[in-house]
Amino acid sequence: MRQIVESNSKASTIIAFSLIPLSGLATDIYIPSLPDMATAFQVGSVSIQQTLILFLISYGVIQFFAGSVLDSFGRYRIGLISLFVFAISNLFIIHTRSLEMIYAMRIVQGASTAFIVVGKRAFFVDVFTGEKQKHYTSLLTIVWATAPITAPFLGGFLQTSFGWTSNFYLLGAYGAVMLVLELIYGGETLRYPVAFKGKKIVEVYKKLIGTFDFSLGILVLGICYSMVMVFGMSVPFIVEHKYHLSPVITGYCALLSGLAMFFGGIIGKMLKKGSIPVNASRANGLQVTLILLFMVSSSLFNQLPLMMVFVVLIHMMVGLIYNLFFTYCVTRFPKNAGMASGITSGGSYMVTSVVSTAVLAIIHVTGEATLAIGYLILGVLAALVLLSIRINAKSGQKKLAIQA
Repeated sequence: MRQIVESNSKASTIIAFSLIPLSGLATDIYIPSLPDMATAFQVGSVSIQQTLILFLISYGVIQFFAGSVLDSFGRYRIGLISLFVFAISNLFIIHTRSLEMIYAMRIVQGASTAFIVVGKRAFFVDVFTGEKQKHYTSLLTIVWATAPITAPFLGGFLQTSFGWTSNFYLLGAYGAVMLVLELIYGGETLRYPVAFKGKKIVEVYKKLIGTFDFSLGILVLGICYSMVMVFGMSVPFIVEHKYHLSPVITGYCALLSGLAMFFGGIIGKMLKKGSIPVNASRANGLQVTLILLFMVSSSLFNQLPLMMVFVVLIHMMVGLIYNLFFTYCVTRFPKNAGMASGITSGGSYMVTSVVSTAVLAIIHVTGEATLAIGYLILGVLAALVLLSIRINAKSGQKKLAIQA
């Protein structure tokens, strides 16, 4: 099988970075279309939001186990198969009029995307070492954030011009193009395959999950990203139902949210002083303060621009915290890069799926006030987990001594 060597490493690195945002693209591009899809299938907002939740659950669960498969059988062939499945699944979504079929295909897309993204994150640990590895892995969340920036913005225009199916045409075309590029330039990066033995794999999983700082880091990631998901699933209905504006405005709102995540990630990457828990706690403290101010302003004013000012600032703190803990968790176990990557992202998405679903079930977000309440619940949860990490570090157990 063709291996990644110096002659094709540059092209393969570009392909890897191009596929990192796939999960965000697959969820965020059709956010402006959620109300139109609800109308087309004659269902309520919750039923359509389930297409996002099912993707997240599938994506998270499969990622959790994908690492062991990729560490044993390699990245390349499984990645090719997954890209093919992802591309074809969009055709089923486009041509069906059954919401149950869309549910099924979104589960399939979540699973295929999991294998693709876990493999590409492991690529950077496989191919690079030292400072270069740390540099590239710290860029992952920043590159990933390009999807929340561009996807809803593009999706708003597609929805307005061509309807909701156009989003899935684009996803299918993207998957097909990346499949062709992989066939031309890609190759295997796994150097040291791990025997696929159940008992040994279970032991490695126990070791990774049983590491306190690693597991709580994943919990922080999941809770933080729940803020973005709660906003993403609610903003189309706030914009289009409460303010009676077009899906293009929804796209602009999601664009601002994505930019906030992006710049927050850059700030996290630039932090050089202080430990990860300390820096994250400071960011979380500022975040909770902003949420409280948001709650006060929402009781006095009902203005979309003011809401977005608070959303941008709150999501910037999400991006900062996410970058700190994601980089740490992914590089925590270099000898089990695939598993660490899969558990980190898969575990965080599972947490996000459960937490965001619970918040939306408890609070029906219809405007600024209810969105602020949802943010406050998540901000306090994140604060409690961060406090646990700091208490554990002070007690003399494994410390997060790595600098941001």
